[in-house]
Amino acid sequence: MTPPAPLTWQEDGQTRSALWVTDQGARPPSKVMVVDDTLNADTAYRLACEGTGLLWRGDFQNARQLLQALKRRLERPARPKKSSTKPRDSAHPAPSAFNAHRQAQSQRARVLSQILIELQPDYNIALRRAPAAQTACQQAFGPADGQNRVVSLRSLQGVIGAFEWRKNGVEVPALGENLIIHPHYGVFSPVRGEYVQLVAQAPWPAALKTHSVAFDIGVGTGVLSALLARRGAAQVIATDLSERALACARDNLQRLGLQNQVQLLHTDLFPPGQAALVVCNPPWLPARPTSLLEQAVYDEGSQMLKGFLGGLKAHLIEGGEGWLILSDLAEHLDLRTREELLSWIAAAGLQVLGRTDVKPVHGKAQDPNDPLHAARAAEVTSLWRLGNR
Repeated sequence: MTPPAPLTWQEDGQTRSALWVTDQGARPPSKVMVVDDTLNADTAYRLACEGTGLLWRGDFQNARQLLQALKRRLERPARPKKSSTKPRDSAHPAPSAFNAHRQAQSQRARVLSQILIELQPDYNIALRRAPAAQTACQQAFGPADGQNRVVSLRSLQGVIGAFEWRKNGVEVPALGENLIIHPHYGVFSPVRGEYVQLVAQAPWPAALKTHSVAFDIGVGTGVLSALLARRGAAQVIATDLSERALACARDNLQRLGLQNQVQLLHTDLFPPGQAALVVCNPPWLPARPTSLLEQAVYDEGSQMLKGFLGGLKAHLIEGGEGWLILSDLAEHLDLRTREELLSWIAAAGLQVLGRTDVKPVHGKAQDPNDPLHAARAAEVTSLWRLGNR
């Protein structure tokens, strides 16, 4: 979470201020206009595209409808540009489909984040028909501290949605019947269960019979640590740099009664010592994350992937295995090649002992209207079993 910065605006002839809260690293709007239900969607869209923050003072449900109206305007087909006979400069080629998609997502997020909601010092929303979001905001932003805050309506909806995910949980069949994982705000939910199933079905390393210690690198919600413990690892040591992830994993492990089998450490990549099994599910795409949730998807420069491979050899006992869970979506998007991955494995003094593949079943893989459909349709998620050479 980006530390709150001050946001100021003029209202009723006075200068007012509040803390600007965002999980996307966005700067506060340089200009803020106080608006209400009289603002029409076309004007709101123009102002939002110009970067003007629209601090809402009307009915909360009308603000939600306005946000939907902005989305519809963003989804309108762009007018075709006039053709040009000027050849494209080879030094500045057209952006790849992935980069074009990311740019479009970024622009969309900027526009939709201009509708602003003020939160009272107790996180109450002083608008007509506003939801009771105090508990959701406390979970996302921390205890109320007596200061007003301003958050984008889009982010607030994410906070409320995360609260519902945390309250209801996500069933993970690979853990066992009716076993639930409760993701916290800012921690990626294990909704793509195929990678968990890969870990559940992979052959158990023989080395665990004599040295029953496993490492989980990047614990997240704790789902893989729970699975390793339930599969029979006497001790699991799980690491993460995110305090939110560690708190989330601790909560889930306690709910599952596994807190005594799993030790949580706030550290980068590996804990001290060696293990018979080291599992890592790094972010799958080498790009820069722009929000808390994106840190589970994007790994700029493949830093975590390279760090895991580079340090694995020293942390495996003789006969131990490293399990790397990785999608090949980056390969289909021309962001990484299979040859690069294999070269990093070899350079780390590792060998491939085996690989298990599964096709994803999420909705985007089946959606022909998705801008990255061709790559998603070809995607395969793999569990690479690695050992020391």
